[in-house]
Amino acid sequence: MTFRDHLYIAYAHLRERKRQTALTALGVAIGSAMLITTIAIAGGMSKNVVNKIIDIAPHVIVSADRVEPLVPDNLIGTGKNMLGFVEKNVTVEDRETIKNYPDVVERVRQLKDVEVVSPYVISNLIARNKSRFTSCVARGVVPETEADIASLSSKLLEPEALKELSYTPNGILVGNLLAEELNASYHSRILLISQSGEEFPVTIIGRYSTGFNAKDKQEAYINLALAQRIEGLASNAVTAIGLKTADVGSAGDVAEKAERLTGYESESWDETNRNVIDFYNRNGTITLVLVGFVFIVAGLGVSSVMTTVVLQKVKDIAIMRSMGLRQNSITSIFTLEGFIIGLLGVSVGSPLGHFICRMVASIRFEINTSAVLQSDRINLQETPEAYVIVVLFGIVVSVVSALGPASRAARYVPVKILRGQVGA
Repeated sequence: MTFRDHLYIAYAHLRERKRQTALTALGVAIGSAMLITTIAIAGGMSKNVVNKIIDIAPHVIVSADRVEPLVPDNLIGTGKNMLGFVEKNVTVEDRETIKNYPDVVERVRQLKDVEVVSPYVISNLIARNKSRFTSCVARGVVPETEADIASLSSKLLEPEALKELSYTPNGILVGNLLAEELNASYHSRILLISQSGEEFPVTIIGRYSTGFNAKDKQEAYINLALAQRIEGLASNAVTAIGLKTADVGSAGDVAEKAERLTGYESESWDETNRNVIDFYNRNGTITLVLVGFVFIVAGLGVSSVMTTVVLQKVKDIAIMRSMGLRQNSITSIFTLEGFIIGLLGVSVGSPLGHFICRMVASIRFEINTSAVLQSDRINLQETPEAYVIVVLFGIVVSVVSALGPASRAARYVPVKILRGQVGA
């Protein structure tokens, strides 16, 4: 028998049980639609997080930690027998900094793919507005360069805030949630209290909103000179340097080159935020596995239908075998039935999955500031690869589920069937 004959017989069997065939194919369709939707949601969440991280943070950070610590010049001796002499037994809590940072900036600027270099000073402070207190992290920056590093211009609630910060020595640019926490607004005067208890009056010259609640609630931008004064640093010292690369994918290579060139530890954006990225990727994988069990249930439905068809067609099997049909032909016929059910299921499930994705993407809800990200929608990412994977997976599950009953049908002995002994 030809493949066409096998296909015709398989189709005839399924056509006789239209309702059961349709319900089984519907199970495969629902599994396909749910898996497509889940892949789109998981991919959309991960991509949204990555895009926001890339958009608000440097692609590479050159920190103040040296790859090889400097050796004090007051050591004498060699090996384990080295001694150090000090004139005064005074412990000074010197903060690790990048000294003579202009020289380091010039060196890393020569690296290929580096577009913007922005030195900064991080300062942990208490922000106070009258009776309201909250902790914050002030980033002392050069406004012109930092604007290109973090794309702040597109996130400003006051469009001219960066320009105003550049000519306001005691200005501060705060996150919108930090401003709400302090009950402060544009041109409000607040106090920054350092760890040593010193107070620095500043004026809010603008607000920004990045969509990252933690950043918008805790971080602020001030001028580099003010941050150096707060931390007691020299004018040529910073705590880190941020780099923006032409290609985000080359950030890892740029970090390695910057580390070798400067002697300071450097990290790319994906290394710095590995925990956040892994968290979203892991949650997406777990969700996919759970939804994948829907296909397992659909496969059991296919197997159940095929078992029923085999039991009802034992006499037909005996007749076909008596006419000289081989076992592999019987197996092919019933396996094709599973294939047809799977094909029908994914043919309906794929468009249904796309429709559900569009419907979910159109839903709007109130922004939740207690979550990690601010969003008024569920972000989705539909890709052709996802549809191909789901279609193939659905067909494979259906075919594999049909193999058991198909093999059983092929093992039936025609003589025993004709005698009424159904068991093989």
